[in-house]
Amino acid sequence: MTDDQDQGRDQDQDQDQDQCQGKGKGQGVGAADGRTTVVIITRDRRDELLHTLDRLAELPERPPVIVTDNGSTDGTAEAVARLHPQVTLLRPGRNLGAVGRNVAVRQVRTPYVAFCDDDSWWAPGSLAAAADLLDRHPGLASVTARILVEPEGTEDPIVAELRSSPVPGPRWLPGPALGSVLAAATCMRTAAFRSVGGFSPRLWLGGEEELLAADLAALGWWLVFAPGPVIHHAPSDARDATARRVRGLRNTLWFTWQRRPLPAAARRTLFLARTVPRDRASLKAFAQALAGLPGTLAHRSVVPARVERGLRLLDETQRVSMARRYVG
Repeated sequence: MTDDQDQGRDQDQDQDQDQCQGKGKGQGVGAADGRTTVVIITRDRRDELLHTLDRLAELPERPPVIVTDNGSTDGTAEAVARLHPQVTLLRPGRNLGAVGRNVAVRQVRTPYVAFCDDDSWWAPGSLAAAADLLDRHPGLASVTARILVEPEGTEDPIVAELRSSPVPGPRWLPGPALGSVLAAATCMRTAAFRSVGGFSPRLWLGGEEELLAADLAALGWWLVFAPGPVIHHAPSDARDATARRVRGLRNTLWFTWQRRPLPAAARRTLFLARTVPRDRASLKAFAQALAGLPGTLAHRSVVPARVERGLRLLDETQRVSMARRYVG
């Protein structure tokens, strides 16, 4: 994409604000929007999921919702079937991790798919606002929303980094260009998601977005942060922070060696080795990454130079990030 595609960014931003107030072109009075399906993966968080589904059912866009139950044992699937019969419920019978989203997207018939977690939900008007941006900008693959942490309603610390993203992009973009996405707060073009095969089965869950985003960028797609659309996040207590840290660090290392040039991969690895907590979780993550290195290199395909330039700039900002810490 080039600057010749500039469509009046300031005007777009004014329109985007209007759309989040219920004025998006897909928002007829009392009519379903029809452009976006919401996809959720869940496991053993029945109460949080039911709360999220309640909120989604209240949205003026009235989106179709698909839930992949990753082998819950707490009655999640039964509760969804009973209390939200309009939801499409998928039960693969085992924990697929992020691949549960891929399974759900196979069922999507709308041009856009919005992801959220079982403890997060889209604000009224936000799906329409994101869809309007994707309608207007065919070079966009994804729109990542502003995240408000409940119950206080404060901005997640990651939002400041998204807002000030250093990744260069063309003038027509309706927000800052991103080098990755947040799966719990992003609306994507369905065809773009499918074009790269969705989330990697090998990464499973935890930092799985980096590889997907890099592969989209390599194909020429753009990813943006838009301040208008909002998603609410009420972090669940039912989570294993240490296990998430192990997988996140391992997957960061795998992504680095699978897509970055060798000098950049070496620098990133050394930086992580110096800065992550010196504990058993970090040791386990590095051990898993090393054990899986042959498989990683077997799938190695270095991103184009223009994509790598953005990733290098992100390396610098993440060195001082307060929101991206391998702790827990």
